[in-house]
Amino acid sequence: MYLWGSHLEGLEDFTHQFNKSIDFDKILFEEDIRGSLAHVEMLSKQEIISKEDCKIISNELKNILQEIKNKELEINLNEEDIHSFVENELTKRVGNVGKKLHTARSRNDQCAVDLRLYSKKVLGEIKEDILNLIKVIIEIAEENKKTIMPAFTHMQHAQVTSFAHYILSYAQMLKRDLERLYDTNERLDENPLGSCALATTSFNIDRFMTSEKLGFKKPTENSMDSVSDRDYVLEILFNNSLIMTHLSRLCEELIYFSSSEYNFIKFSGKFSTGSSIMPQKKNPDMAELVRGKSGRAFGDLFTVFTILKGTTLAYNKDFQEDKEALFDSVKTTSSCLKIMSAIIESLELNKKKMRESAELGYLNATDLADYLVVKGLAFREAYDLVGQIVNYALKNNLKLEDISLEKYKDFSEIFGEDLFDFIEIENSLKNRKVYGGPAEEAVKIQIKNLKKSLNL
Repeated sequence: MYLWGSHLEGLEDFTHQFNKSIDFDKILFEEDIRGSLAHVEMLSKQEIISKEDCKIISNELKNILQEIKNKELEINLNEEDIHSFVENELTKRVGNVGKKLHTARSRNDQCAVDLRLYSKKVLGEIKEDILNLIKVIIEIAEENKKTIMPAFTHMQHAQVTSFAHYILSYAQMLKRDLERLYDTNERLDENPLGSCALATTSFNIDRFMTSEKLGFKKPTENSMDSVSDRDYVLEILFNNSLIMTHLSRLCEELIYFSSSEYNFIKFSGKFSTGSSIMPQKKNPDMAELVRGKSGRAFGDLFTVFTILKGTTLAYNKDFQEDKEALFDSVKTTSSCLKIMSAIIESLELNKKKMRESAELGYLNATDLADYLVVKGLAFREAYDLVGQIVNYALKNNLKLEDISLEKYKDFSEIFGEDLFDFIEIENSLKNRKVYGGPAEEAVKIQIKNLKKSLNL
C-alpha cells in the first residue's frame, strides 16, 4: 500500500524497486515510532483525535516497536519505506483507527524528524567513541612522559620530543572534533514535526509539546526550511570526514613507525595480518584500513553536497539519497574510532630504538644555537655558527656531543664545559618546559587540562 495517494497509478515493480528506501531506512524504525507516539499524544491533547483512539494507537505502536527489537516482527522489505511499513502494520492490527495517526502530519516532516532524532543519537555515540580514544591516548601518554623520540618536519629529523608529547597532539585534534560535534548538536536540536508538507496545517497542533516529548530544545522556526534542511547532515558528514582525516594521519605515522626502517613501535598481532607468500611478514592491515576508509567518509560528504546543490524549496525526492551516505559515514567513523582505541591500547613501544634515533640528524642543533644565545650571541649569528659546526660534524661522521671542547673553541671562544650538559638529549627534552611543550612538567599540564576540559 502506497501512502502517497490512491488516485495515482501503481508503480511497476522495477520502478517501485528503484523508488523504495526501506532497504536502508529500516534502521530508523525506533525513531519513526518515537515520532509517531509523540505526535498521536499531541493530537489527543489538542482534541484532534479521541483519548481512546490515542490509547489504541499508542499501545500498538509500542507493541510493534518491541516486536521489531525482539526480532519477533520482521520488517517487510517490499514496503516503500519504514514509515509505510509502520503505518500499514498499525492499520492492519487496529483497523481504521490506525489511519488517524497521519492526521496533521506529512511524510516530509515525518522523514525530517526521524533523521534529526537519528542524528542526535549517533552524535552521542560518536562523542563516546572519541572520548574513549582520548582516554586511551592519555593513558599511554602518562606512561611515556620520559620516552624520548625524534620529532619530524618534512619527514626529516627535526627536534627532540617525547612519545607522550607526540601522541597528545592527536588528543588535541580529537578534542576539537568533539567540540564540533557539540556545536552541530546545538544546531540540529530543533523539532521539524508539525511543518507537514511545507506550510504546516490548519489543525491546532502543539509543536512545543512534541518538541518536549522528543527531547528537542524547541520547534524549528520556518516550516519550508524544516522539511528541506539537511545542513546538519552535511555538518555531521564534515565532522566525520575531519575525524577520519585525523585518524588517517595518525595511522600513516604509526605505519611508518612500525616499518623495519623505523622500528619505533609494534602492532599487536590482533591488528596485523601476514602474507599469503612471505611467512615473515606482519602487516599493519587494520591501520591501513582506517587510512583507506577515510576515502569513504570524504565520498559520503561530497555525495550530499552534490545532492543539495541543485534542490529547490521545499522537499524533493533527492533527499532520500542523504540517508545512505549518512548511515555509511556514521558506521565507518564509529568503527574506525573503536579500532583505533584498541590499536593504541595494545601498541608495543621500542623505547631503545626511539632514543637511538633521537641521536641522529643533529636534533640538538637548535639547543646548541640556544646555548650561544644564552652566552650573548645574537640568534642569527648563533644560527650561522651552528651551521658551520654541523657541516664539520657531518664531514667527520660525528655527533655534536662527540666534538671536543677544543674543537668547539676553534669555532668560538664562547664555548665552555657547560655546553655538553646543555646539548645532552635528555636535557634537550627537559629544558623545553614552555606551556604546550614536550618537557615532562609541560606534558603533565597538558594531560591535567585535557582531563579537566573533558571531565575525565
